[in-house]
Amino acid sequence: MPRSSLYHILAVLVDRGFVTYVPEEQAYGLGVASFEIGSAYLRHEPLKRLARPILRNLSSRLGQSVHLGILYGAETVYLLKERPPRGPHGYTDATPVTDVGVRLPAHLTANGRAILAHSSEAHLRAVFPRPGDLRTRTGRGPRSLTELRNLLARDRERGWSEEVELVSDGLRSIGVPAFDHNERPIAAVSSTWRRHHHRHETDHVRDILQQGAARLTAAVAGHAPQAHGTDGTQGGAQGGTQRGA
Repeated sequence: MPRSSLYHILAVLVDRGFVTYVPEEQAYGLGVASFEIGSAYLRHEPLKRLARPILRNLSSRLGQSVHLGILYGAETVYLLKERPPRGPHGYTDATPVTDVGVRLPAHLTANGRAILAHSSEAHLRAVFPRPGDLRTRTGRGPRSLTELRNLLARDRERGWSEEVELVSDGLRSIGVPAFDHNERPIAAVSSTWRRHHHRHETDHVRDILQQGAARLTAAVAGHAPQAHGTDGTQGGAQGGTQRGA
């Protein structure tokens, strides 16, 4: 690799906080952002172990990919992705955009919005300090913090989030949050599929994901917030499924 290219890459990594320059040693070392990601991995490894069998069951029932995602700043990071067993006609994953490790703008993904919907106002202002932070990928999606707040209020009331062609043309997603013992969102369970080639009605996908999110909440000894959803159940749409899971 040419030295100029290498220094350009290092400069970007330094700017993002992943690498730091140590003048005394005339060398580069890992930065704070690398430490944060490593720490996040250690914190979420037990969560992944608990979630994997739940996601595997959901994927098998739906016949499509199911994901576990968390927030990292203003982005959704996918920790797990479970694909359904191969049937007689095989299975082709149409959603590589949601592969493990992929990072997407949280305000565009159903997974990220499911978590943001239960985050504090201070948290929203911290992760979206400027209007320009609400970028789009397909020309659709909230353009202001006020518009995002309105979407999140609706998602919080009903207990789940949905996006249609905000991340990629032709794709739609549903996400449902899982909560810890303090009723705080720790992750979200979601599924993405082709909008015009679907196996199930949207309501069926939502119901299955709600059951999975409720099981994950129970597995971490968590509690869903007790709020009244639009369907009249307590704890939003997830509250009823958690008690029955």
